[in-house]
Amino acid sequence: MRAVADLLDILDLEKLEENLFRGRSPKDRWQRVYGGQVIGQALVAATRTVPPERRPHSLHAYFLLGGDPKVPIVYEVDRIRDGRSFTTRRVVAIQHGRPIFSMSASYHVEEPGFDHQAEMPAVPMPEDLPGEGLLKAKMLQDKVLPRMPEPVRTYFQSERPIELRPVEIERYASRTPGPPRFHVWIRATSPLPDDPAIHQAVLAYASDMTLLDTSLIPHGRTVFESEIQPASLDHALWFHRPFRADEWLLYAQDSPSASGGCGVSRGLIFTRDGTLVASVAQEGMIREKRVVPEPEA
Repeated sequence: MRAVADLLDILDLEKLEENLFRGRSPKDRWQRVYGGQVIGQALVAATRTVPPERRPHSLHAYFLLGGDPKVPIVYEVDRIRDGRSFTTRRVVAIQHGRPIFSMSASYHVEEPGFDHQAEMPAVPMPEDLPGEGLLKAKMLQDKVLPRMPEPVRTYFQSERPIELRPVEIERYASRTPGPPRFHVWIRATSPLPDDPAIHQAVLAYASDMTLLDTSLIPHGRTVFESEIQPASLDHALWFHRPFRADEWLLYAQDSPSASGGCGVSRGLIFTRDGTLVASVAQEGMIREKRVVPEPEA
């Protein structure tokens, strides 16, 4: 599909100089660059300075300023350390002469060791959930789409590189508060190349989707509302085991806390056979826009 080809093109950074890369944003109507795009591009930049036998096992990132989708993003990689088993890189994303994002990533050679994992939640399989067409129809029927900000609505109704099949889809139809848990199946909408680095970058791109929204469930709200001002503040991602991002992955999310205009969300990502392949944590702004009263005549 065209959307996946466009995503792969966006993740294929231009090399400007040693340790210096340039990325672009898709031509859409977002006022800011999507956070997952910057995470994915920064991971690609770091990975291109690391030997292929070393794979990323963790990244920790901070969003400093909203990205401008109309101009390219320059990624500067600092080769912090090349050890016997681990490699560390620091990446700074720059626009208009200022850093908008910073990330540290660690790489590790494959080696044997202790092995255990959390159990996958018991949820319906993706085949038992509504597909994209039925999902859009339901959100239109429940008047969810008209309440979305215009750029979000346009993006949701267009072809996208990542397919989402939410388990708790009913939460978007009302403002009824619920437990701070959300489960969604995700996958690329068409096959990806076999290179594991591409699958890791695509999962990094997708890991910013829906996660912050989980912190609003106890309050009966969503990031899709015009009255909510959401923004990712930081993002951490750990890769545990091999996976393919073009096969169904369960993104099991929860939110342990929200306070002071910020919410913390966590996620575990499983293959359909229950293998835990990644863990995610994020804090984001979930500020309710203040309505300024009009001055009296």
